[in-house]
Amino acid sequence: MREEKLKIYDQLVAKCPRFERKGKTMPYTSANGYMFSLFNKDCEIGIRFSKEVQEKYIEEWPTTIYRSYGAVMKGYVLVPDKMLQDLDTLAKLLDMSYDYVMSLPAK
Repeated sequence: MREEKLKIYDQLVAKCPRFERKGKTMPYTSANGYMFSLFNKDCEIGIRFSKEVQEKYIEEWPTTIYRSYGAVMKGYVLVPDKMLQDLDTLAKLLDMSYDYVMSLPAK
């Protein structure tokens, strides 16, 4: 199961040419000093958004905040499994997340 989901995460990131996947044991994407997507040990994908966008997607999808290793990941939304079938839409959301972290002050 982990390999299947990791393959989906890699396919998702590959659809976004402005950045690439990092991390060997804990795959993630980052830019401007901020992580903005993450694949955790429970094989769940989280994407980071502004507070307003995060609240919108938690309501729309319906999903919840994202946790990794037991910790709440501030600003992250858990990507529901059913959304993994639509990588084109997810890629747009991941690009939106990239734009969000690029708008933050550089770390």
